[in-house]
Amino acid sequence: MWDRPALLNWIANLLYALSLLVMLYAAIYVVVHLPIFPLREVKVDGQLAHVTREQVQLIVARHMKGNFFTLNLMKTRDAFEKLPWARKVNVRRRWPDKLEVTIEEHRALARWGTVALVNTHGELFHAASGQDLSVFYGPEDGVIEVAARYEAFNQILRGANLEVASIALTPRRAWQLTTNDGMVVELGRVDMQARLEKFANVYSSTISRLNKKITYVDLRYPNGFAVRRPADSVKLNNEMLINHTTKQPEAVT
Repeated sequence: MWDRPALLNWIANLLYALSLLVMLYAAIYVVVHLPIFPLREVKVDGQLAHVTREQVQLIVARHMKGNFFTLNLMKTRDAFEKLPWARKVNVRRRWPDKLEVTIEEHRALARWGTVALVNTHGELFHAASGQDLSVFYGPEDGVIEVAARYEAFNQILRGANLEVASIALTPRRAWQLTTNDGMVVELGRVDMQARLEKFANVYSSTISRLNKKITYVDLRYPNGFAVRRPADSVKLNNEMLINHTTKQPEAVT
């Protein structure tokens, strides 16, 4: 090797280049870690109703380590996303000394039983809320479907001055809802919206004018529905039966 000048020159040049790269990296490392690039401002944007200033200050104190260049943006974002009401968080640097944090909060649509909340995207999240919210029940893989049905059913019932207080989807995919005045409505597994629309029309034009409280409505009959008042001892009441049919409703669990 020592009698091959070209190879020796190539090795020397390589070592020289590597030494320059090492020195350059060391210089950059020292410069970016100098206290001359501190983060002086954290700006938080978003329509925030639940994320508090105290929560933001706590994250800044505990998780924002480093200066403008060395701060780990991913870890900082993860820290903000752990806030109960934070749905999505975007974090970015703004030269020369600012960090911008944009937070999208969850918008609570309903409660999922007693264990969680449901947002307007049909996603479960865990947070404390004192809001008067409707309650959803069902299999966890049905959250999006229940949320969508809730919106559709509510839109129909508003025409009869009613609202959904709770909605349940059974493992057999049957639907039941309870209105804000305590009326239980059996919808079954098929044609739920069409059935509810017919009932809402009859309710607003006839049933609501009778000034008698209804506790239970079964819409699973093919040509009509049955209602029950608190004092009724039988399922069908002649005064309240609409388009009565002797056929039984579909079986449901």
